[in-house]
Amino acid sequence: MKSHDTSQPHTILADSPVPRFVAAMNSGDPHALDHAYEDDALLVPIPGRPVTGPARTAANQHLQSLGVPIEAHPRHVYVAGDIALLIVDWSMRGTARDGSAVDLSGTATDVVRRGADGQWRYVIDNPHGTA
Repeated sequence: MKSHDTSQPHTILADSPVPRFVAAMNSGDPHALDHAYEDDALLVPIPGRPVTGPARTAANQHLQSLGVPIEAHPRHVYVAGDIALLIVDWSMRGTARDGSAVDLSGTATDVVRRGADGQWRYVIDNPHGTA
């Protein structure tokens, strides 16, 4: 029987997807942002309304179109093998391209998985956390 040490939870995530996500979001390139997700990943842009595929891409493109940079800071990271749960504080504050004020923030609850290439990608992206 294999021994499993549960005395210390794993809280370090090598090659965290959070900086990659931030860089991709801030690049304005929807294709770069799509690479931060698994192909069938789920995004919850509005609480209770998950989307995948083209709808996920469109929801992210809407945020990118604002032209306001996102900031994100992991609060907790829990790793179990090739799956991790991320609790991330994020914000987007500034002036949108159309001149309107943007003041968005939240605490995301995200699930990521490490692929065969070693990269962590989002499986579930819930920017509104428990909402």
